[in-house]
Amino acid sequence: MTPTTDVDVLIVGSGFSGLGMAIRLKQEGMTDFTVLERADDVGGTWQANTYPGCACDVPSHLYSFSFAPNPGWSQTYSPQPEIWDYLRDTARRYDVLSHVRFGNTVTSAEWDEETARWKVETDRGPFTARVFIPAMGPLAAPKKPDVPGLDSFEGTIFHSAEWNHDHDLTGERVASIGTGASAIQYVPSIQPKVSRLHVFQRTAPWVMPHSNRKVTGVERRLYRAFPALQRLVRGLVYSGREILVLGFVKRPKLLKQFEKVARRHMRGQISDPELLRKVTPDYTIGCKRILPSNQWYPALDQPNVELVTDEITEVRPHSVVTADGTEREVDTIILGTGFSVSDMPVARQVRGRDGKLMVDGWEGGSPCAHLGTAMPGFPNLFMLLGPNTGLGHNSMVYMIESQLAYVIDALRNMRQNGTETVEVKRETVQAYNDRIDEKHVGTVWTTGCKSWYLDDTGRNSTIWPDWTFRFRHRTQRFDPSKYDLRTAPAPEPEKVAA
Repeated sequence: MTPTTDVDVLIVGSGFSGLGMAIRLKQEGMTDFTVLERADDVGGTWQANTYPGCACDVPSHLYSFSFAPNPGWSQTYSPQPEIWDYLRDTARRYDVLSHVRFGNTVTSAEWDEETARWKVETDRGPFTARVFIPAMGPLAAPKKPDVPGLDSFEGTIFHSAEWNHDHDLTGERVASIGTGASAIQYVPSIQPKVSRLHVFQRTAPWVMPHSNRKVTGVERRLYRAFPALQRLVRGLVYSGREILVLGFVKRPKLLKQFEKVARRHMRGQISDPELLRKVTPDYTIGCKRILPSNQWYPALDQPNVELVTDEITEVRPHSVVTADGTEREVDTIILGTGFSVSDMPVARQVRGRDGKLMVDGWEGGSPCAHLGTAMPGFPNLFMLLGPNTGLGHNSMVYMIESQLAYVIDALRNMRQNGTETVEVKRETVQAYNDRIDEKHVGTVWTTGCKSWYLDDTGRNSTIWPDWTFRFRHRTQRFDPSKYDLRTAPAPEPEKVAA
């Protein structure tokens, strides 16, 4: 049997959240921690998603840790290889790679009341820890569509997050299912290679012109010579993105100006009236994620591409069948169907007090947590990028760093006061999430569209419905009054021999 490894803090995941947590622990002088990573390298979603054209739709200046700026970005919106290199370089620079255990997939985790430790099982052996930090993020589990016959397909099939680089698409007939953030990047990249491309669309996305450009050598030299200049640019870009809250949250009617730009964008890039009808959304812009691209519409307008809006009813060994009865023969199916965001797999793997699964603790079935971090019944567990920490306008790294500060302050508080366990009060979570729900009323996300922001109950358990600086303010300090605390028992005095 593999011996149990015991650590003080156990982190799961080595993307922005997990690496950021590891770095902050080390900066705080807490070195007894381990990061479990199922892959063979750090990077999280930026290690896993390697599909053609993969890039970030958040400006490069915002998509890095504030304490580790990157003056070397080649573009104003970074491609996947550069973000992955940045994360690997940051892990090396802050010397946390020695704490990462690669090839360790967590299969279960359970709180042990008797020992006040978390017992975590992996496919490489068991771990125990005083503090457990799931940091997998919402884009960790690829979502497969529930289509009859999908498993019967005899050609090649893969998800965009599990791209099969060994398979050559040249000259093939390809079906691409989904028109979200991944598809609008890989479809233009593969379109010139394939003989026929059928793009299956359930809902048309709102697509804005992309402002991406190359960062000049002069800019990069200035950022290296004057780091304060890059910090200033970062602040300006952040402020420009943050102002979008006025449209998303306060007055959705303000987004009409963005809709005009998006409509002009599609009309300027599409020549076929029928295709223009198909790509025109029928919901308020911003209700679903707004996507930037200058290549999406021109790719759909190519003679070897067909945009299909009829529902897929069946997949056969060599074809895809839609509701109108049309059967399209294909060689490869690519699933651009996103991730399990609100239905987080971790919720079905982690058991808290009394052996209760996390998902069972969400009364009504909707994910909820205090500050997206702590849940009642789960002592000494701090989730990163949990419920209602997502954004539709700004950088998730900002939210991550806010949570990191909160967790560090919680651990600091526990150490200083000799606290053995902290467990958020149920009434704390209830009051917090009632306020979240109140703030969602009247936002653009409640205007009627169906999006991955909404969970199975119809509640928006994904998006933070306010200014991000207010989340930063809420997470600046750990408030012990919001938690049930248990002090560690004092050690028994040593017996003195007579």
